Amino acid sequence: MSVRLKLTLSYAGFLMLAGVLLLAAVWLFLLRYVPDRGMLYNPDDGPTGGVFPIRSALLAVFAPRAAAVLAFLLVFGLVGGWILAGRMLAPLTRIADATRRATHGSLSHRIKLPGHNDEFRELADAFDAMLARLEAHVAEQRRFAANASHELRTPLAISKSLLDVARTDPHHDTAELIDRLHTVNTRAIDLTEALLLVSRAEQRSFTRQRVDLSLLAEEATETLLPLAEKHGVTLETGGEITITTGSRALLLQLTTNLVHNAIVHNLPDGGTVWVHTDARPGTAVLTVENTGERLTPALVSTLTEPFQRGTERIHTDHAGVGLGLAIVKTITQAHDGTLTLNPRPAGGLRISVKLPTKNPRSDEV
Repeated sequence: MSVRLKLTLSYAGFLMLAGVLLLAAVWLFLLRYVPDRGMLYNPDDGPTGGVFPIRSALLAVFAPRAAAVLAFLLVFGLVGGWILAGRMLAPLTRIADATRRATHGSLSHRIKLPGHNDEFRELADAFDAMLARLEAHVAEQRRFAANASHELRTPLAISKSLLDVARTDPHHDTAELIDRLHTVNTRAIDLTEALLLVSRAEQRSFTRQRVDLSLLAEEATETLLPLAEKHGVTLETGGEITITTGSRALLLQLTTNLVHNAIVHNLPDGGTVWVHTDARPGTAVLTVENTGERLTPALVSTLTEPFQRGTERIHTDHAGVGLGLAIVKTITQAHDGTLTLNPRPAGGLRISVKLPTKNPRSDEV
């Protein structure tokens, strides 16, 4: 049976039960004031003579009328229950239709259930929010796949061109050709590893453990110190012991990407990078700030998109593969944290990563 039919039968059954109880109460009430036997008296003609069972006579009059009332209540309960159940379940029909459309790949529609805030309205709003998140996620994945395909195609196309040149020109400098092929192949490998890292972080296939962000900040700055010196950038690290839970390898990658990005996208000379950790109630904060050119809020909002490299898509020896901040965003989300990017008034960027100090999926601290 459908839910509507079940509700209809429930309404009708409840109404019948209430009617039976009401009629039973009326009958019991009448029995209190009606004697079992007595004389039937006509006020005009006087006593008719004889003793009659008054209760039996009353039952003969009451029973058919009670049965008629119950029959009316049954019909009224079925018809009214069917109408009321249909009205009550109408929002579920809209939600079911929206669900069927979503299963066929349509994510742009919304239920937009009108009316007051009740359980159905909350369910519809939650479903609309889920559709919006799914639509945004699918669109992001499609853009990511398209960009990744483009980025992977570029080094492969360059390698093919170099090999074609070598095949048509046997006197070409072999050492130069090998160096260029090595550079292109290295870039393709770095991009592939970055894509695998993003996939691993999105799947959350890692073991959580206690991690001190201050130690990761020191390790990342020590590793990237030669790069900073090469670009004339000063690294300043500070803060306190900041404990969170998560993958040490992924969080180290996150910290390294942030520091590397701050070094590369800085002033041509005399720039500074500040790395700071802060332990707050329930939150571990890692902040990386750098000098550099002035950035607009519109540009900053796109920097976490895959293959975005500041003001333009540059390809230099230190530009990376365009997934630095995208990886940071993915790792942050995998650790149930929040990533905030704000342009500095004097130029440069301030990036904050806030991670929970307690794993929301367990009681470990």
